[in-house]
Amino acid sequence: MNVEIIDNFLTPYGLSILKIAIIFAIFLVIYFIRKVLFDLIHNNISKIQSLKKYSKDILSSIRKLLETMFIVINIELTLYVYYDFNSVGDYGIYFNMLYAFLITFIIYTSLNAIANIKLKEISAEDKKIKNEVINVSIKLLNFFIWIIGLLVILHMAGVELTAVISGLGIGGLAVALASKDSLANFFGTLSILFSDVFSQGDWIEVDGNQGTVVEIGLRVTKLRTFDNAIIAIPNAVLANQDVKNWNKRSLGRRIKMHVGVKYDSKREDIQNAVTEIYNMLDQHSGIATKNTKHTYSQSNKKIRAIVSKDDEEGIKKTLLVYLDEFGDSSINILIYCFSKSVKWQEWLEVKQDVMFNIMEILEKNYLEFAFPSMSLYHENELDLRSSK
Repeated sequence: MNVEIIDNFLTPYGLSILKIAIIFAIFLVIYFIRKVLFDLIHNNISKIQSLKKYSKDILSSIRKLLETMFIVINIELTLYVYYDFNSVGDYGIYFNMLYAFLITFIIYTSLNAIANIKLKEISAEDKKIKNEVINVSIKLLNFFIWIIGLLVILHMAGVELTAVISGLGIGGLAVALASKDSLANFFGTLSILFSDVFSQGDWIEVDGNQGTVVEIGLRVTKLRTFDNAIIAIPNAVLANQDVKNWNKRSLGRRIKMHVGVKYDSKREDIQNAVTEIYNMLDQHSGIATKNTKHTYSQSNKKIRAIVSKDDEEGIKKTLLVYLDEFGDSSINILIYCFSKSVKWQEWLEVKQDVMFNIMEILEKNYLEFAFPSMSLYHENELDLRSSK
């Protein structure tokens, strides 16, 4: 009797005790399936040795999406029961589109998590694979996942995919013309990656701009300038510009200077100073010389004999100290050498030590630094001197 009273109360709302019981049972079953599914995914990921230690990270990345999927399934089944186990009507299309979107998102998230892990392992094992190649590969993978997902969503919405695909042939030319800059940037990206002119993290200089390469993207390359600003240069432009890469050197950062001494210096003192400066540089622990040993990279060993290994890998050991010129107000000594380290701070330290040593050598040989000066002679004094 009580059941009939409750049913009579619920009937105007399209419900009954049986429906509510079934809906509650569905909630329990789906909750149980969700827990079993999470454990199943975790166990399967754990079986893959290379992904075992990352299984928790991968599962956590898709957990919220899977929970959302189960909530949507709950809502659809509840409506199915509510409508007396008939179709949910027009809502079915929206549910199908939502399922397609969520499945695409789950595939996108899980593949990105796996791809990031696997590609990082590959790049750690094989240094030939550059970080920017990995970044671009992941972006291309994401692009194709969402294109396929969009086609599935359109199919679920009732759109004829054959008409869409055939329409691409007609509108393809117009799209290509409208996106010619994007296509040019994409091919510029491929040109940059295959040319190996610079890599992520390199210090480059291009068209008056210089900085560290933050990212080589599908459309632009981002530089972090030394005053901490970001410059985005389209890859189509960058691929056709002259690029100076300061990181393409493994041994030798140039130190070049002219040391000017006074004209009243003695020839013997200057000659001794030149010899001592050369010997000091030749024996300096931070200066690269012809006796400096260097281990070539593995990739360099495959270079053909016609290519200079030193030039290809960026190795400079030149050491020059010569009396160079008679300047307007000084006799100039040319000092031209390379530090062993290419790092800026270490280069500055070596350069500073070299300069202190040069000062000591000049003092030792009774030489003084010259500075721009001008001598004035009065005509009357010259006449008096000539008459005498």
